Amino acid sequence: MDNLTQAREWQRLATMDLNCAQFLLNMYPLPLEIICYHCQQSAEKYLKGYLVLYGMNPPKTHDLDELCKLCIELSNTFKDLVDHCSDLTAYGVQPRYPFELMLEEQDMRQALNSAKAIRDYVVTLVPEMFPEE
Repeated sequence: MDNLTQAREWQRLATMDLNCAQFLLNMYPLPLEIICYHCQQSAEKYLKGYLVLYGMNPPKTHDLDELCKLCIELSNTFKDLVDHCSDLTAYGVQPRYPFELMLEEQDMRQALNSAKAIRDYVVTLVPEMFPEE
């Protein structure tokens, strides 16, 4: 499978995660942790898809800060996403377990905004990864 085909598969899964997060907005009470988790997963997959497109084998990590650093090595403009990645990183693991994760609706809204910003950035940078767009 070539790099573009693999990158598009990462993008497809990333889009599903973001769509799931948005779908869950219709639930009551809002599953804040799960929405934040899907936002993090979406961002992770968009970043990994970008790395794959350029021939890198992405590390098996949920750390968006680490993934963003790798993307910066390919395009310095990813520095614009550092804050979004930092905002989402904690949601990759913590929401899946019954620990004390105190979230409010504004945290969830910020997670959605960050995930969409990462998606929009990757779409703008490499539109060929998004065949349906």
